[in-house]
Amino acid sequence: MLGLGKIAKKVFGTPNDRKIKAVRPIVEKINALEPEFEKLSDEAIKDKTEELATRAMKGESLDALLPEAFANCREGARRTLGLRAFDTQLMGAIFLHQGNVAEQKTGEGKTLTATFAAYLNALTHKGVHIVTVNEYLVKRDAEWMGKVFASLGLTTGYIVPNMPDDLKRHAYECDITYATNNELGFDYLRDNMKAELSEIYQKEHNFAIVDEVDSILIDEARTPLVISGPSDDRSDMYQTIDGVIPSLVPEHYELDEKTRNVTFTDEGIEFLEEQLRARELLEEGFTLYDPESTSIVHHVNQGLRAHKLFEKDKDYIVRNNEVVLIDEFTGRMMAGRRLGDGLHQAIEAKEGVDIKPENITLASVTFQNYFRLYNKLGGMTGTALTEADEFMEIYGLGVVEVPTNVPVSRVDEDDAVYRTAAEKYAAMIEKVKEAHAKGQPCLVGTTSIEKSEMLSKMLDGEGIKHNVLNARLHEQEAQIVGDAGKLGAVTIATNMAGRGTDIQLGGNVELKVQEALSADPEADPIAIRAKIEAEHADEKKQVLESGGLYVLASERHESRRIDNQLRGRSGRQGDPGRSSFFLSLEDDLMRIFGSERLEKVLTSLGLKEGEAIIHPWVNKSLERAQGKVEGRNFDIRKQLLKFDDVMNEQRKVIFGQRRDIMESQDLHEITEDMRHQVIDDLVDQYMPRNTYADQWDTQGFYAAVIEQLGVDVPVIAWCEEDGVDDDIVRERLIEATDKLMEGKAERFGPENMRNIEKHFLLQTIDAKWREHLLTLEHLRSVVGFRGYAQRDPLNEYKNESFQLFEGMLDSLRSDVTQRLSRVEPASEEEQQRMMQQMLEQEQAAAAAADLTVNTAEAAAEGFDENDPSTWGNPGRNDLCPCGSGKKFKHCHGELT
Repeated sequence: MLGLGKIAKKVFGTPNDRKIKAVRPIVEKINALEPEFEKLSDEAIKDKTEELATRAMKGESLDALLPEAFANCREGARRTLGLRAFDTQLMGAIFLHQGNVAEQKTGEGKTLTATFAAYLNALTHKGVHIVTVNEYLVKRDAEWMGKVFASLGLTTGYIVPNMPDDLKRHAYECDITYATNNELGFDYLRDNMKAELSEIYQKEHNFAIVDEVDSILIDEARTPLVISGPSDDRSDMYQTIDGVIPSLVPEHYELDEKTRNVTFTDEGIEFLEEQLRARELLEEGFTLYDPESTSIVHHVNQGLRAHKLFEKDKDYIVRNNEVVLIDEFTGRMMAGRRLGDGLHQAIEAKEGVDIKPENITLASVTFQNYFRLYNKLGGMTGTALTEADEFMEIYGLGVVEVPTNVPVSRVDEDDAVYRTAAEKYAAMIEKVKEAHAKGQPCLVGTTSIEKSEMLSKMLDGEGIKHNVLNARLHEQEAQIVGDAGKLGAVTIATNMAGRGTDIQLGGNVELKVQEALSADPEADPIAIRAKIEAEHADEKKQVLESGGLYVLASERHESRRIDNQLRGRSGRQGDPGRSSFFLSLEDDLMRIFGSERLEKVLTSLGLKEGEAIIHPWVNKSLERAQGKVEGRNFDIRKQLLKFDDVMNEQRKVIFGQRRDIMESQDLHEITEDMRHQVIDDLVDQYMPRNTYADQWDTQGFYAAVIEQLGVDVPVIAWCEEDGVDDDIVRERLIEATDKLMEGKAERFGPENMRNIEKHFLLQTIDAKWREHLLTLEHLRSVVGFRGYAQRDPLNEYKNESFQLFEGMLDSLRSDVTQRLSRVEPASEEEQQRMMQQMLEQEQAAAAAADLTVNTAEAAAEGFDENDPSTWGNPGRNDLCPCGSGKKFKHCHGELT
């Protein structure tokens, strides 16, 4: 008997059904225009873009222009790529334009879908950013879809790390810009460290389309982007602490795998104190509980986490004498990303590689707060419904499940649960052998490099040829994934999220077409495609007869989305396929979340070695466990975001002030207001209202006026005059300081004075903001303990951070006023030298920002400082080959 909810859905349809139904008439309008646009010449298609852009600029809504724009874009894509967009792709593009997440299954053509929404929104000439997860996809998509945009008369650019300034600036000025989420975030931070408006990259945040939106806006959003600079080197401390950790025994610490937390027991602390005293890190008579031991406690805690929570080849790899983090969701290396708070250094000590100094934060932003800067946001992924609540709550994005072009015919088998991991892997190898014998391509999914390499050895033992895709082989990713659908292919992959390349049965036609067009750019793409498709047809037929792609997963992930992404690699565009999950009671998820009950069931069933339990109830039980983990992770992210929102309000104020200062031609009024506010504060401090003259601190007032305002005036005599009050003293001080600054402006000259004011303001704001960020980090780390006193940590953080921010603004006014009062004009030669020093400081700050989280690069091989012939031929804006991290024109290429 149907429940009331199911009856209602049957009668009225689901909310998703109603959204799909609402856009069908728009798709029919686009289709009705197709014959008309097919008749247009190539030039007429570009003219149509100009016409649509003119109408948009005159105020016609993009919704009204949508049918014509989409029809024009469809025709451009058909002519340049030989691809005619399906109706479902048009639907997905409409939902993107409306500011939703469009969930499209793997193989449904998300890359082409994005071009329609991007083209429509680019008609306003405010720029569209298409965001992808890695550099390969940025370049591939920009070059591939750039042909479509070029045929429509629009410009396309892309952003990758270490681009020369002029190329990057040009890319941002294009109508459509492809970029990785990291590079967009870092450029936003760099922009807010620049000294000149002309140097800023991102002029506007108009519309962004985020590919693999769940990976970028949810998985990666847990870690903020940070631009930092090196602090003091403390390598010895990390190495010494690392020598203690291996001697710990299980009784010395408590490990909670559910929350990924590890803490010392009382017994462990006593043991540590003995070891640290022996190494002279802890003085006699002191304990780890003493306030003086805070730094040591921090280091030993991080050392413990490095050893007990972070595994080599799962959480990180060691490459070129460097610890490189691995993204747990995509399996990719995160080059340049470092763990904060000394944890990365603790892992470097553990692995015996060079320990890079800890960094101090210069600027930071979370992905949540960066992407919420955009006026409109859209996203695409194959798996978003499980996180629909988070998309709506954090970003205001609805999730719409777009129907597949052809119904899915993949068979998803129930999970098979074995008692031990050895039995599970043996069963997987048997299944691979069976499928391989009949030519069926197999994709084996693992969660770590270690497990993928173990399975690879097992397949080698069976004589089965295969490819391995993991963080070590990142460069061959597209080719390996593209070949995974060939007859008899066996591919082992560590996390398949966001790979961006389709597994097509018989081989990836798109890759072959792109290779052919790259080799011969003048060739007819339609003819090339027809030829390659004909060559693939026979092999594809054999693969279809073998049953299509068989996906075998070695365990469940904490997130259902990641499992669905792996499963979705099979059965694209109506192809046959099969997916199976092989689990054991020794898997992390099973072991942590409820293996005891399952073990009792297995025991009561009397299962023999090699046998498995297979039942839909097991699937439901595991999905419930995964749902709990997802809910807990969402709560953690939400809590982190609440704290970051407090900082974000302050960040927007500071960055807005910086932008105003850079845009201002004359900052005289701002510095004057600051000076007058400082005078108000001094008068209020030393001549409090409602007090008598003999209670005023006239000596302290006189000293403070000289120190902060740079004027030597008879403050003490003024205060002793009959009838003088605080207002009279205030007016006299304002008059004296205004006269002082007018004299300076005359002696410096108006242009120099404007430059000096701008420089002092920006430099002081940046220095104060850096100090403030460090203070907030410390506050954030200790405010959690307020909960023990029945006080809400978030409210405590809000109140104290607001007070700190007000204090920072007060000290900012005071510092700027003090510096401007002391600056003196010098000879023309000295003035030029001073301005040159200012310029160099700004360039050094920009260079530090360009390095993001890395310190200087290694010098180019064979570089000889005294022999210019070894420098190669770098461009003026390229990084200098000496490895300083500066641009060539500001380093060895400086004109002298």
